[in-house]
Amino acid sequence: MDDERAFVVFLKVHLFFPESGSLKAKRAELNSVKAHLRDRHRASVAEVGHQDAWQRSTLAVAITGGSPGRCEEAADNVGRYLDARFPQGARVERQLASWADLESLG
Repeated sequence: MDDERAFVVFLKVHLFFPESGSLKAKRAELNSVKAHLRDRHRASVAEVGHQDAWQRSTLAVAITGGSPGRCEEAADNVGRYLDARFPQGARVERQLASWADLESLG
C-alpha cells in the first residue's frame, strides 16, 4: 500500500457481558468476538482493559485501508456487528489516522 494512501482506524470497544458469571465464561464469548473481528473484518484485536473482570472488557481494534472512506465503512460495519451481538450495548470510540499522522508521532 502506498504510504500516501495508507490509513488506519483505531477503535476502543467497551463491552459488557451481563450473563457472564466467571472469567472463563467471559473469555469464551470474548474469544468468539475477537475471532469474528479478525476473520470477517480483517481487524487486529487485543484486549486492553478489564482482563480480570467477569462482565467487562475493553478491546483495541485497528483496521487499515487505502482511503478514509474505506476505514470509516469498516468501522461502521464493526459497530453494527457489535450492536447486534450486544443488544445491551457496546460503546465504541474511534479515531482515524493517516500514515503521515503516525509518522509525525516520531
